[in-house]
Amino acid sequence: MSVNAGIDELRRLRRARDRMDREYARPLDVPALARTALMSPAHFSRRFREAYSETPYSYLMTRRIERAMALLRRGDLTVTEVCFAVGCTSLGSFSARFTQLVGETPSMYRARNHDELRAMPTCQTMVLTRPRRGGVQG
Repeated sequence: MSVNAGIDELRRLRRARDRMDREYARPLDVPALARTALMSPAHFSRRFREAYSETPYSYLMTRRIERAMALLRRGDLTVTEVCFAVGCTSLGSFSARFTQLVGETPSMYRARNHDELRAMPTCQTMVLTRPRRGGVQG
């Protein structure tokens, strides 16, 4: 593959990733994201994983959990409301993925005191609370 073709492919993958960042709450599937990147679903999935070290689904779920954490810290929505607000359709799958990435259940996270985060700039809060596989978050 030529350098220009590789750069073009990365631009198209970034376009799909940016769409997931913007439209995380909408129903997105691999075929739709592949169309955004102008690729077949299989090629898109393979190349996305090579470029970003995770599958498109994993990336999307991480964005959804990241947003869920922010909504849960507010404390005015139930876990079920947050689940649907971030685009998940199954409370069980949402809770399992949240627990896997954050290290505690959504209910436990919601109940915890997050005052120390409210005093920080948003950019710092984003870095400190970014979901990581199996890691306990701030």
